[in-house]
Amino acid sequence: MISERVRLSLILIVMGAGWGVTQPLSKIAVSEGYRHLGIVFWQLLIASVLLGAICAVRRKPLLVGRAQIRIFLIIAFLGTILPGVATYEVARHLPSGWMSVILSTVPMFSFPIALLLGMDSFSWLRFGGLVAGLAGVLVLIWPTGNAAVIDASAVPIGVAFWVGLSVFSSVMYAMEGNIVARWGTAGLDAVQVLFGASVIGMIVVFPLAVISGSWISPLPPFGVPDLSIVLSSIIHAFVYAGYVWLVGRAGSVFAAQVSYLVTGFGVVWAMLILNESYGSSFWYAFGLMLVGLFLVQPRATQSALVLDGVTGQTDK
Repeated sequence: MISERVRLSLILIVMGAGWGVTQPLSKIAVSEGYRHLGIVFWQLLIASVLLGAICAVRRKPLLVGRAQIRIFLIIAFLGTILPGVATYEVARHLPSGWMSVILSTVPMFSFPIALLLGMDSFSWLRFGGLVAGLAGVLVLIWPTGNAAVIDASAVPIGVAFWVGLSVFSSVMYAMEGNIVARWGTAGLDAVQVLFGASVIGMIVVFPLAVISGSWISPLPPFGVPDLSIVLSSIIHAFVYAGYVWLVGRAGSVFAAQVSYLVTGFGVVWAMLILNESYGSSFWYAFGLMLVGLFLVQPRATQSALVLDGVTGQTDK
């Protein structure tokens, strides 16, 4: 019989593999002309159905007041709409593996934002992690970085812009996490918050998708991009719920290690599913990102603060 730590480690690996595969699925979703707002709408709709069902099974009704709506809007915009639109646009121009590596900058940007909010103290070690992560980004956009893919034409001339837009997504995620950690979730747990944010986000995005011409019809015929949107949305909803469970069971410091796995699996899945291949500059960037990720991993006390904010256990 396997030990509890081994079992939790296996769950962590499954979560990393699940989140990691959503990167190449994003690439597939835009491969035949689907655009950002249309994809984000269906992602939010599917998440609303699944998370709403989880709330119903748990018999936890969704509290709706001014404070709750405020947190729903923050999570919807910073956690899904803005980074989602950026990610799906970037997916049309950058290799999936690049996106997975850039995603690892989220905890690196969380550090300076936490400093600005007065939630953390300066640390040269963690500052070094931030520098290492930014150096990894620079390696990606350096002229020789275009040779990081077999087909150099797959990376446009304006690679720096698309890398910057991908970094923008990381900044949005970092802001979301710090805001939640600083001000809490108005008495709601993580699943309730994500459910409410998905519903609010769906209402906001629907008219924008129609007006912008990026609406995706739910009627057949269905193709591989449609399947990738559905699969990615389901994986995200269940893995997120699993992450919340794991934080409560094993602690936030242990669960935070999923960041390494998401990045690593994202690159591996891109190689297996999309047949992407990379040159030396990409692997230099990948190494710098992992070093940066290691150095900026949150301390136990800070992780507890984030956990309290995400689960709504404190009223900050």
